[in-house]
Amino acid sequence: MTFDLLLTNARIVDGTGAPWFRGAVGVADGRIDTVSRQPNPDLAAEECLDVDGDVVCPGFIDTHSHSDLQLFEDPLLEPKLRQGITTEILGQDGFSVAPIPDKEAAAQWADKLSGLDGRVDREWTWGGVGDYLDAAEESGVAPNVGTLVGHGAVRFAVMGMDDRAPTDDELDEMVDVVSESLEAGAFGFSTALVITPCSYANTAEIRSLASQLKPYGRPFVAHIRSERGDIWEALDEFVDIGADADVPVHLSHAKLGGPPQHGKADRMRQLFDAARERGVDFTADQYPYTASSTLLSYVLPPWVHAGGTEQTLEYLRDEEARKRIQRDVEEFRIDGWDNPGAYSGWENVVVTNVQSEANADCEGENIAAIARERDTEPILAVCDLLAEEELGVSILNHFIDEDDVQKILADPRVNVITDGLFGGKPHPRVYGAFPKVLGTYARDENVLNLVEAIRKMTSQPARAMGLQRKGIVRPGMDADLVVFDPEAVESPATYERPKQHPKGIYHVLVNGEFAVRDGETTGAMPGEVLRA
Repeated sequence: MTFDLLLTNARIVDGTGAPWFRGAVGVADGRIDTVSRQPNPDLAAEECLDVDGDVVCPGFIDTHSHSDLQLFEDPLLEPKLRQGITTEILGQDGFSVAPIPDKEAAAQWADKLSGLDGRVDREWTWGGVGDYLDAAEESGVAPNVGTLVGHGAVRFAVMGMDDRAPTDDELDEMVDVVSESLEAGAFGFSTALVITPCSYANTAEIRSLASQLKPYGRPFVAHIRSERGDIWEALDEFVDIGADADVPVHLSHAKLGGPPQHGKADRMRQLFDAARERGVDFTADQYPYTASSTLLSYVLPPWVHAGGTEQTLEYLRDEEARKRIQRDVEEFRIDGWDNPGAYSGWENVVVTNVQSEANADCEGENIAAIARERDTEPILAVCDLLAEEELGVSILNHFIDEDDVQKILADPRVNVITDGLFGGKPHPRVYGAFPKVLGTYARDENVLNLVEAIRKMTSQPARAMGLQRKGIVRPGMDADLVVFDPEAVESPATYERPKQHPKGIYHVLVNGEFAVRDGETTGAMPGEVLRA
């Protein structure tokens, strides 16, 4: 047999957690055909590449990505490819871009998501999840992509932005939409119980929708109801849903928010233990940074979002509504709401992306500074900026403790993610999450060893998301591979200069084709749109 490609003189880390070994990898027809224990086997290949002792491992899997619309604007997704990411799971935090019932709803949902996914110069021609996947397939993409179905999108499609419990008929309709989405290939069901409209749901609603996952064995993926003062109750609710619905659960971006919770990573890990001892298939993911990234409208009280984007914009421009917003935020008047801006401190909330040139100077500035420049109060500056940008503002929020990051990263049930939002002056994780773990936490600080770090980027996320042919260097698996130098790999991306590609990652193959070669993207589009 003649292989398409033979990678020789490799240090193979196969993704399972087993020790590395010297060998070679033969690729044919987009799959791994042979894994040899001989560094230079006598095998025929169209191309033979000597990697000179560098690591060859499975392609990295980003189980929390926000490339849902970006893939139409920039199908190469270069910041992800250059990190070694070969597969992304979209539809996170309840905010999938499908299902959407009609063009009017699509326009409203696009406004709602603009602070998270940005805007693209493209008509939303899809309705259901299957239609969206077809559109992505037609467009083409360099890495592989799959999607979850989002609770927010399902609720919006059936109920709009109403802040109430669904009727029996509405709940039945939502159940049907979730089931249809799973049939169309969604890899699971996601929610973000701190962001509207997901936060309007009670536990019974979420349990009913998550229960549809059971026949498929697919995960319930959640940004839980609180990562701050009520985090322990929120974790209990999440695990209870998994137990009651008898479905796998996957915790999005595990973290402890704000000084009152700092230093409690051991307690969080004990809850992970308790969930699994209870019989719940519990996994989690985490980005290796002390700042989160989300949409600025997240800092507004939940009632501001009820009624849809037009109503929200009216509130932001109405003097009486603005006074009510200010009191709710500054006086912490709403029980059960995290109030993230005031809780973290406005100096820690930094604008990363706006839609207009008029406010481009706000990118990289914190809200406290913007308020001083505008001679107003921080929450009023937020209202003004969101109104001017029609909600299309992204932020990062510095509110996580580094010691907690390291302890959570070391947990064997936690995999690595980017959770990256594109555009403007983004969070450095868009460019550097995976190489930061390899360079800073595995090599330099010994938080975990190289083999375990790679397991957390490959077979662990593949198992959590049900990606049966990915995450392991083994014959028959998809030829998604990364070649890097473990002594050189690092991410130079910083909060001040985030748009910097990593060092030490030389080659990235997607389905057996070079998407990155010698550290540069090739322009190839070998990615597949995955259906569960």
